[in-house]
Amino acid sequence: MSAEFLVGANAPHCMDRVRPRLWPYNPASSPVALPEVDVLYTPSEVVPLTAQTTSAPDDVFDLDALRSWAGTLQDDQGARLGDLLNAEGAAPLDQRRPFLLLGELANPFRLASLQAEAVPILRVRLEGLCRTWTDSQDARHIQPGLHHVTLARTPGWWEDAHLGLLSPKEMKRFTMWLSQDRQGDWRGVRVAEGGLRLEHAPLDPPAIEDVTWDGSVERVERAAPAPTGAGIDLASVMVPVHARRGCYDHRGRLARCVHLPQRAFHEGVFRRGSARDWSDVLDTLG
Repeated sequence: MSAEFLVGANAPHCMDRVRPRLWPYNPASSPVALPEVDVLYTPSEVVPLTAQTTSAPDDVFDLDALRSWAGTLQDDQGARLGDLLNAEGAAPLDQRRPFLLLGELANPFRLASLQAEAVPILRVRLEGLCRTWTDSQDARHIQPGLHHVTLARTPGWWEDAHLGLLSPKEMKRFTMWLSQDRQGDWRGVRVAEGGLRLEHAPLDPPAIEDVTWDGSVERVERAAPAPTGAGIDLASVMVPVHARRGCYDHRGRLARCVHLPQRAFHEGVFRRGSARDWSDVLDTLG
């Protein structure tokens, strides 16, 4: 089987079914490649999903509405997501909660290595929030270690991300995997700023030159592309953050994943700055 992956706004917005172990993955360039359409990861294959109706940008989905909309997703044979989960013997949608899959937890190869149960993965848009690198290394798969992805505020920012619908058991297990089975390194939080919405079209993030810095705050002044999907109530979404060392502080600025891929970050930036505590870069609900 083969798969097509989006590499830009002009690439075809589609993919074929593919076995998870054949999904592109290299720890030196983690987390790419990531799904560019909604998919259902299963231990045997990654199944592209199609929405029967697009969500309205003016809507804001709470947990029940998000589950209901996800239930309308179908595979290429017309089977609905709920039926696909049932066929896998996996937890139904009404027992799943949204969990932001930052970094390689959205990569099907990594999910296969974790022996994950079936995971619906939805494309979403971050608003006012960016993916950035942690000031730590995970040496379990490569030396001296790969950097995991965390979240930080940037006013005016937007970019693609991935939202998994997970059972509470899997949410805890994924967080502990990030922590390398050490209590307290990573924790799940609910974000109290920025926005999250479903994304139904290709989306290019701001360029480096679009980010301004006044010596204290970075922001994007350029207008964001028009939204294509419904907003998601952030209070219902769990986000894993590095609770001990936060994110990397690049001399007062953030090292955003879309501008500094894993290898470029590690070889050209890492160790030339310091750590920034996660509570300084992200407001969370109590």
